[in-house]
Amino acid sequence: MSDAATPQDHRHMTQDGPPIRLYLVDGSAYIFRAYHALPPLTRKSDGLPVGAVAGFCNMLFKLLRDTREDAPTHFAVIFDHSEKTFRNQMYDLYKAHRPPPPEDLIPQFALVRDATRAFGVPGIELPGYEADDLIAAYACRVRELGGETIIVSSDKDLMQLVGDGVTMLDTMKNVRIGPDQVFEKFGVMPDKVVDVQALCGDSVDNVPGAPGIGIKTAALLINEFGDLDTLLERAGEIKQDKRRQTLIDFADQIRLSRSLVQLDCNTPLPEPIADLTVRDADKDTLAAFLTEMGFNTLLRRIGVAAEGGGMAPQPLPGFGKPPEAAPAPATPEPAAIEIDVSKYECVRDLETLDRWIAEAYEAGVIAFDTETDALGSATAGLCGVSLATAPGRACYIPLTHEAVGGDLLTEAAPVDAQIDKATALARLKPLLESPAVLKVAQNAKYDIAVMALRGIDVAPIDDTMLISYVLEAGLHNHGMDELSELWLGHKPIPFKQVAGTGKAQISFKHVQLNEATCYAAEDADVTLRLWHKLKPRLAREGMLTVYETLERPLPPVIAAMENAGVKVDTDELRRLSHDFSLRMADFEAKAHEMLGRPFNMGSPKQIGEVLFGELGLEGGKKTATGQWATDVDVLERLALQGAELPRLILDWRQLSKLKGTYTDNLIAAISPKTGRIHTAYAMASTTTGRLSSSDPNLQNIPIRTEEGRKIRKAFVAEPGHLLISADYSQIELRLLAHVGDIPQLKSAFTQGLDIHAMTASEMFDTPIEGMPSEIRRRAKAINFGIVYGISAFGLANQLSIPQGEAADYIKTYFRRFPGIGDYMEEMRAQVRQNGYVSTIFGRKIHIPDINGKSVGQRQFAERAAINAPLQGAAADIIRRAMARMPDALREAGLSSRMLLQVHDELVFEASEAEAEATIAVAKRVMEGAPFPAVEISVPLVVEARAAKNWDEAH
Repeated sequence: MSDAATPQDHRHMTQDGPPIRLYLVDGSAYIFRAYHALPPLTRKSDGLPVGAVAGFCNMLFKLLRDTREDAPTHFAVIFDHSEKTFRNQMYDLYKAHRPPPPEDLIPQFALVRDATRAFGVPGIELPGYEADDLIAAYACRVRELGGETIIVSSDKDLMQLVGDGVTMLDTMKNVRIGPDQVFEKFGVMPDKVVDVQALCGDSVDNVPGAPGIGIKTAALLINEFGDLDTLLERAGEIKQDKRRQTLIDFADQIRLSRSLVQLDCNTPLPEPIADLTVRDADKDTLAAFLTEMGFNTLLRRIGVAAEGGGMAPQPLPGFGKPPEAAPAPATPEPAAIEIDVSKYECVRDLETLDRWIAEAYEAGVIAFDTETDALGSATAGLCGVSLATAPGRACYIPLTHEAVGGDLLTEAAPVDAQIDKATALARLKPLLESPAVLKVAQNAKYDIAVMALRGIDVAPIDDTMLISYVLEAGLHNHGMDELSELWLGHKPIPFKQVAGTGKAQISFKHVQLNEATCYAAEDADVTLRLWHKLKPRLAREGMLTVYETLERPLPPVIAAMENAGVKVDTDELRRLSHDFSLRMADFEAKAHEMLGRPFNMGSPKQIGEVLFGELGLEGGKKTATGQWATDVDVLERLALQGAELPRLILDWRQLSKLKGTYTDNLIAAISPKTGRIHTAYAMASTTTGRLSSSDPNLQNIPIRTEEGRKIRKAFVAEPGHLLISADYSQIELRLLAHVGDIPQLKSAFTQGLDIHAMTASEMFDTPIEGMPSEIRRRAKAINFGIVYGISAFGLANQLSIPQGEAADYIKTYFRRFPGIGDYMEEMRAQVRQNGYVSTIFGRKIHIPDINGKSVGQRQFAERAAINAPLQGAAADIIRRAMARMPDALREAGLSSRMLLQVHDELVFEASEAEAEATIAVAKRVMEGAPFPAVEISVPLVVEARAAKNWDEAH
């Protein structure tokens, strides 16, 4: 190694050469990631362990290939030299708890350095210093020279370097880490990361920090006082006794911790920056190394050996200017791709499966899909798994296919031509759980749930459905078939083509293997092609943070909720169902008596003829089919006018719906396997980010009626457990106060006042003390109605008052709260200009009807644009809370689990002993969910209770 480069060397280079773009790879992290990602691998010639070397080579090759388009000028891999560094002299317990490297990894360290040189890349290390210090020193020098450094790592300790001229690249997630992403993790900008780390410490590296202070608290303190030194100087001003005393008592320990986590930008440079110039690998040197290691597949892959099956050779790593690629279109390309499903492979033996698994490790990014024999993930049987390692390169692994009579349905293979399911899953488990291989799925939540029940935690994942949803919510649906036709011009094989329809439909496990392979492998192939098409748009269109923080973390969380299910009291449901039947019969008898003859209460046609034809009630309108309209609004209007029969029909309909949709349906929905109900959540079906529930739908159980509350009462906890309902209080009104910057609302929420009483007092000049309940009720209706764009007609119906009076109420409301009118007009202007509105977290909600042909369409679109940022932000907040909740419960040592999400409410099941602690965690996580991405200017309040059933907990 040469002496450190002088500043003169650097200046000379930048004056005569292009601006520096330096890629620095955290080599030590790469080694351990490679070691844990691959199963044990030994060299055939002598049994030498080489698994980590193989993984490292594949990862380095992929990085060199993928970064060509970014045109680096300089490139290096940085390694740790030894365990002991200058930090051990400062604090002898630094990293003292770290276990020694595995024995079979130790001989691979030197080979990894040989591999780095074989690829033509400098490998750099320095005794007494950590790799992070070398990375810091190079990054700081290049920044001084006006260049750019990209640090290839996800290590939080390196995030203090991010800023002007320095970004990080997390190759596992294919995500660039800039200041915003650092703030998302630490709650402070990069220049304050060291201060936060000094406070919260690091148990992995044995950095002590301040006892009891975590990242969130540390960030709050640093943001409040500005920096660590000021905080420690003014610690006596902190009101909370325990926190104040901790900072005073442990000030020296905190300062020591800062010294331990602060990277040394003055670390000597072992190699001059000029020596890190990018160069292509020497073909003979690389071929010799790979041959010596026995990495024949990689040899073929990068084209330094004769072709011999496997994947087509690719160019040697190099940074010549890549061919210019057309930017991804904002609209679908008209040209259709050609997919030949006959080329897919059916995997029927372990040798073939192992070959596909090895190919998947080399690819680094694969598509993954499951085929099952039922819709619900919690009760479905697994028929097989499909993989795609490259566009057009896919396979299907059948596991439990059989004929109706029990024999395997295949034309050419014997009955036993499937791999034993347990054996195949054992082989697939390391791949599907490997952090070195990104698994791409369409609606990943379902596949994660299916595999989780078989002991496999699929990670990391990308979800093409959710990527599309982030990019274009509201413009179209996000199912695979529609996305394939939209973006690939390809229509996938319909399910009915392989399984039939109606009574003739068969389970997928009864589909012949050749047809099953074409269908299943195509799903994986199309999914991978969609990922290549859609994923780059996230960064290009500024939506990557939305995807990474609001969507990507959720599939495993929701999969666990669906698999957990919820218990119901079947006896209570049967009693309710019987009671509803009796009351329906009573309503029906009264209606028949009132009319003087029987008629079908469930027939809209007969009801219309009775009300408007036979009885001659006024205000009837006919639908496009020529029948009288008898929807809820029509019947409610007639009932308000004093007609008794429409009220009886409404009461009968409500009970009929509750009986058919809930009491009867819930009993039928109980899983015979688990004895619980497992609803399914759709993550990309609404435009605003709200989840929807189906099979059965548990989100629309009415809670404002006595009958609806009775149904909730049938949802119960297991013996010795309690249900906990944690519900955001008036979250959309609070968000309106924040987003619209409404002083009166912000003040009321901050002071914890009754917001509806305050509104009534403002509007009607009525003192809050002794306010009549009717006055508060009117203010409440206006508060909630305004955020949905309620009209005078709608408010009049809701409050049973004249329309003119309702119009006066709305005018008074806007006069007393002018900021609300300003907000509404701003949203109308935004949607007219952009075709979408955004939440405070950056989610785009497209509203295409703003360009509708009719005035009614455009007016409806404007009303939607007013509410969408509020409802969308509320959905974003609860998504953030759900994503954090499992870890928070685990860290608190609780076995409680999240069962249901219903709009602004989360439902948990906890043992009686853990109920209070679970409530505390749920409130803390939910109320802090916007942080650190957004600082809400009014407090979020969560109300939570525990009880034996859902109704009593709510």
